[in-house]
Amino acid sequence: MNARLALALAPLALAALACGSDEPASGVDPALARGKTVYENVCTACHHRDPRQDGALGPGVAGASRELIEAKVLRAEYPPGYIPKRPSAAMPKYEYLAPNLADIAAYLATVTP
Repeated sequence: MNARLALALAPLALAALACGSDEPASGVDPALARGKTVYENVCTACHHRDPRQDGALGPGVAGASRELIEAKVLRAEYPPGYIPKRPSAAMPKYEYLAPNLADIAAYLATVTP
């Protein structure tokens, strides 16, 4: 999947998020549930459904720091000093995910690389 296709699918992913339930399963941290939902509906277009594995375009992102997620999602860049897992610049900005960054980071922090 190329970056154009990923951008074209972004509105569909937002619609899918709107259809999900706001109620997490009993005993599940709501932030983790929201982060997993966003990851599965948006990020898996390029990254693998299992964040520990490499996807078609994006590398495995299990355990990614909030700093890395924010830099890549909001600015399509890497934080200072970070060495990328793949030498590409295919990931566009997903600025509309700004309100979801903490939830995404919380989810990815629970998945051990």
